[in-house]
Amino acid sequence: MFGVFLMPFKNINTNKVKRLQWKGNFHRNSFILILLIASIPGLITGLCIYWFGVGKVEDELRASNASQIIQRANNIDEQFKYIEEYTTHWVFEPRFGDSLKNIDFVKQFNEAYDITKTLSLLQGSHNLISDDELYLDLDKPILFKPQYNVLDEKQKIFYNSLLSKGTELHWIEYSQSKGRKSPALAFVSPIPITSKNPFGTLIVTIDHKKALQLLKTLTPYENGATILLNEQNKVILSSNSTNQSNFINALKKEIGKHKEKSGSFPFEFNHIMYSISFGHFTRINSNWTYVSAAPMTSITAPIVFVSRLIIIISASALILAIILSWFTSIKIYSPVRKLVRNMVGEETDSWKQYGKDEFSIIEQQWIEMSHKSDLLENRLSEQVKELKNSFIYQLVQGYFFHYHEEDLRQRMETYGWNLRNRSFIALDLQLTGFNDSKEDISTNDDGLVTFMATNIMGEIAKEMFEQFNVINFSDLSAGMLVIYHHDDSIREELHRFAENVTEAVNRIIKLQVTITISEKTESVKKIPYIFEEVRTGKRFRTFENINQVIDLEEYKNNRNDIDFHYPFATEKEIIQAIRIGQLDEIEVLIKKFTQELTSREISEIYIQQAVIQLYSSIQHEILHSGIHPNDLFEGKNMYEELSQIRNVDRINDWFVNDVISPYIQRLEGRMNIELKRIIEQVVTKIQDNYMHDISLESCADEVGTNPYSLSKAFKQIVGINFIDYLTQLRIEKAKELLIQSDMKINDIAESVGYRHSYFNRIFKKQIGIPPSQYRKLKQDANQMRV
Repeated sequence: MFGVFLMPFKNINTNKVKRLQWKGNFHRNSFILILLIASIPGLITGLCIYWFGVGKVEDELRASNASQIIQRANNIDEQFKYIEEYTTHWVFEPRFGDSLKNIDFVKQFNEAYDITKTLSLLQGSHNLISDDELYLDLDKPILFKPQYNVLDEKQKIFYNSLLSKGTELHWIEYSQSKGRKSPALAFVSPIPITSKNPFGTLIVTIDHKKALQLLKTLTPYENGATILLNEQNKVILSSNSTNQSNFINALKKEIGKHKEKSGSFPFEFNHIMYSISFGHFTRINSNWTYVSAAPMTSITAPIVFVSRLIIIISASALILAIILSWFTSIKIYSPVRKLVRNMVGEETDSWKQYGKDEFSIIEQQWIEMSHKSDLLENRLSEQVKELKNSFIYQLVQGYFFHYHEEDLRQRMETYGWNLRNRSFIALDLQLTGFNDSKEDISTNDDGLVTFMATNIMGEIAKEMFEQFNVINFSDLSAGMLVIYHHDDSIREELHRFAENVTEAVNRIIKLQVTITISEKTESVKKIPYIFEEVRTGKRFRTFENINQVIDLEEYKNNRNDIDFHYPFATEKEIIQAIRIGQLDEIEVLIKKFTQELTSREISEIYIQQAVIQLYSSIQHEILHSGIHPNDLFEGKNMYEELSQIRNVDRINDWFVNDVISPYIQRLEGRMNIELKRIIEQVVTKIQDNYMHDISLESCADEVGTNPYSLSKAFKQIVGINFIDYLTQLRIEKAKELLIQSDMKINDIAESVGYRHSYFNRIFKKQIGIPPSQYRKLKQDANQMRV
């Protein structure tokens, strides 16, 4: 945009430039002020967060920490409660009753196996259980762990000590198992549970490591500690990450000062502040106390770090802004100063007419550029309108029959149509009475008359329809596509529109009008079909030269008999597919053609006439390609063959196998030789005219084909696309000139058919370096070889 401003101003007044330089102070001072205003709020915010926010955040985090610890303590309590309840459930089983005294476990090995199996099941019932043992004080003391074992006197004394509490269920610190470095918690239940004189005990041992890991969940931060105390205030489990050996003892003493069953409080130890949370677990015949100590520095570390970081960054930004603003303002203001200098002109005082501010000059130029931009936008809108009209015309003519429904909808929406929940109706306007008109209109005025009628339709449609598109067919006929919400009923509105158009054409052009209205469709792909319907439907008009409106929906509903309908649109698709050589598509379309005929329940003679007409159209296409049907079908009377067929499926097969397949095979065989000759001709043209403006379309016109077929054949025979071949040839010629001549790069670009700016881009894209660098590298390489 600045480049456009600079174009008219080529002469510079040096004195005037000096007079304008002082205006840079305004920009520099404003820049410094903005930077200060932007940095100070951040600094103040950081200070406020640091001084006022940390204390409150500490309280909130401490409360949040206490709440989390309570939830985790409840989880631990549930774990131990489950072990108590599950173990108690088993000891009430009949198999652990008085009958155990009378069992000879050596002879009755099945009973021993059942007990072993039960103990194994109990051991696997919870993740915290590491071992379970069943001790029976019989004539020969027995221990199931979980296998059957006979104890000696020393072991008997230890296990009998567990029976000292009689029938009470209780927790103990248990260290009888081999290999255990520290005592573990164990839940002891007498056997039988209902007896006053139990003779055995069931011991469920807790995995010390897993219990310790579970206890650590009460301290969610590093450098904390967690302990579990029994009723005697003795530590039964502890975890200490504070790196202070006497912290646990100090914590026990501090807890002893608090008589509450649960709560939280701050505790300072060795100049470190901790958040202490404690509570009670109610166990069978005992109470445990849990204590969690979390360092406050770990809790508040994020907010302290963030607040300090904000202060540091804000202060640094403020200092850096003050320092750099003085240096950068000169560089930043330089383009503005240069722009104003070029805009002022040669007159010394010409800048004063804009005011004393440089931006007044820029504003004036901006207004002028905005005016030009509006003009360009209007032109672009006109071009988009032409593109929309062109797309609708091609759609109506059936050029997009091979596109999918979604592709067509996407293209229409790209052009600005709203197709959500919309239906389509086609209208056809035919002007009649042209030769009988008393006005001075010659036969050469067909296009002008049609153009006038099209404009009349468009002007009236603007007042009646939200979305529409008028199409000029240039043969005293026009069409219109109406797009409306599918829930609306617009038949009356369409008839009123037809009346208004008829009245206007009668009055202005002095001609009669026949307007045909199609049935509605909700498919974009069916738009060509409804236009084909209105084009053929206008044949239902009377032969008299009067104004007529033909509504195909009403016409079909009011008919007493079934009229013949020839599927012209499908015939057109078949011919187009034959030209492309899509045999699979042709077979589908042939079946579609015959289905459209038979679905209307017309007599056989009409079907025969229709398929003969289709064959005539195909034969016309064969003749047009330069192949004589007599040679292609070896002199067979194809009309007679077709007239003898009475089965629809046989008709389909006859068209595909006997008519179209031989023609496509003959055409492909001939095209291989013909295409090679054409491509050789195109390649020669490219090599002789690469320095000129040459395109795929111009080459296609010269060899008598279309660009699509030429592009496909060129890629098939040469191996690369047309444009890639042309680009490679031009780049190779340019490389030769860069190495072997002293021509300027601009001249080289023109000599190979490129503009200078585009030549640099395409050369770098193809070779990897700009042309000037390529020339220098080659020259240096040649000098080294010399």
